[in-house]
Amino acid sequence: MSKSIYVGNLPWAATEEQVQDLFAEYGNVLSVKLVSDRETGRARGFGFVEMEDGEAQAAIEALDNYSFGGRTLRVNEAKPRAPRPPRY
Repeated sequence: MSKSIYVGNLPWAATEEQVQDLFAEYGNVLSVKLVSDRETGRARGFGFVEMEDGEAQAAIEALDNYSFGGRTLRVNEAKPRAPRPPRY
């Protein structure tokens, strides 16, 4: 079973490959998705990493408050997105 991990306060210059390499030290990374602004294409400073359950917990514990690219990462288990009302 896999677990989705929220990674916040990423440097805007961070790439998916750099984040994957960082998390790969703790186990097999299934996927990495960094979120970017729809209009500008610029990174928004957060993303999601998917890993196996046990490995994900080890990565969360090791990398929360870790300094990466001059910024202190916020790493925790991703929560399901809350339903939103229609925008019209």
